[in-house]
Amino acid sequence: MIKIHFVDHGGTERSVEVEDGISLMEAATQNLIPGIDGDCGGSCACATCHMHIDPEWLDRLPPIEDQENQMLDIVDLRDADSRLGCQVKVSPELDGIVVRTPIGQH
Repeated sequence: MIKIHFVDHGGTERSVEVEDGISLMEAATQNLIPGIDGDCGGSCACATCHMHIDPEWLDRLPPIEDQENQMLDIVDLRDADSRLGCQVKVSPELDGIVVRTPIGQH
């Protein structure tokens, strides 16, 4: 099991343990993490799984692909830490990752 720490915009932390291979979006929606919708089901088509990855974890993630980059252009409050949760698969290298959820989705 891999532990993920979700922190909302108010600072409330919720930690979950999930199986290797699911996405951060699935980890959030399966555990009812507020602020992550995942309306398209993970096909990189809606950007309602926008998240901010704690900077110390960013270099462990795969690079942003063109489609994800285009979808991130439509979110509010995109920054250097922004990723779509549907595009990041959980792996043992991400055990303990800290993910901040936005105040709302676009």
